[in-house]
Amino acid sequence: MFKHILRIVIALIFIASGFVKAVDVVGFSFKMEEYFSPSVFNIPFLEKQALFLAIAVVVVELVLGFLLLVKTRLQLTISLLIALCVFFAFLTFYSAYFNVVTDCGCFGDALKLKPWQSFWKDLFLLVGLGILFILYRNDHNETESKFKKYFSAVALIAMVFVIYWGIAHEPLIDFRHYKIGTDLNAEKLKIQKDPSEYKTFYSLKNAKTGEILAVNQDDYVNDKKYWEEGSPWKIEEGKTTSKIVKQGYESEIAKFKPESPEGMDLTEEILKAPKAVLIFSYHPENVDPVLLAKTEAKVKEIKEAVIFGVSTNPATFRTIKNAMMDGTAIKTIARSNPFVLTLQNGKIIDKRSAEDYLK
Repeated sequence: MFKHILRIVIALIFIASGFVKAVDVVGFSFKMEEYFSPSVFNIPFLEKQALFLAIAVVVVELVLGFLLLVKTRLQLTISLLIALCVFFAFLTFYSAYFNVVTDCGCFGDALKLKPWQSFWKDLFLLVGLGILFILYRNDHNETESKFKKYFSAVALIAMVFVIYWGIAHEPLIDFRHYKIGTDLNAEKLKIQKDPSEYKTFYSLKNAKTGEILAVNQDDYVNDKKYWEEGSPWKIEEGKTTSKIVKQGYESEIAKFKPESPEGMDLTEEILKAPKAVLIFSYHPENVDPVLLAKTEAKVKEIKEAVIFGVSTNPATFRTIKNAMMDGTAIKTIARSNPFVLTLQNGKIIDKRSAEDYLK
């Protein structure tokens, strides 16, 4: 009984993890781009293959999780899942130890896990899979019933459809903070009322003993032994850090800060407008100029609306006002390049790819 429950639990974890990534496989590819970036593994040539690799990882995770659930080719399935877990454990440990990717994307935007949390999750799965490998080592009685075949066919079709829809349109289930119906003004107010608090920590070295201490700004100011004349404690240059001491209300909306090319904050103008239409482009150098021109032309037909083109380049848009925003923040909103977002008094009422917007 124990081995069956353990098998089902682990299978469902892999299926859940694969499903939330399959729903928004483009978003998962953005996470893979982070790992390929120069600041992490420095393999930028793989960044262009991020979407293909994201699809491959999702398919492998879903297929192996499903095979484990329906008890098919158990020894091979468990062995491959162990290999997959070892790979994920390496990534999450590297992210946590070197603090380079703050969210592994293991469960997409549905459940945010810190790198260390993800690492311990992978270790738990490894232990569980190791136990299953031992318990099922002599279990070779596999039957291919009609129900299992039909169930497998339906699951395969569903997986292909979910992945396709997320790439061609918007995710079927939107786990992001920018889902339709979100009031950006209300979210901004929640952030203002419950902000995160940070403190500066100084790295102090004792010139006499060589002892090193990390002291926060308040303790440093309040204890004169650290700064009075003749004190052996000296601040180490380049080692001052800022650490969060109180986690406030978390929302990706905090990064919604469009600016004019001259640096003027446009957030209030956009969020207070009765209607605002924004065209986003996270990779303006790769955008289809014909598609972009058609999208601009259609948006310009909207009367009495605040209209901006938001990208990382101040000259992306030719016929509407340009605005600038961080590329990662744009990717949080847009899953296609270009992308159209419509706001009404700061509330998201429509969002779609440019191709869908023109239909």
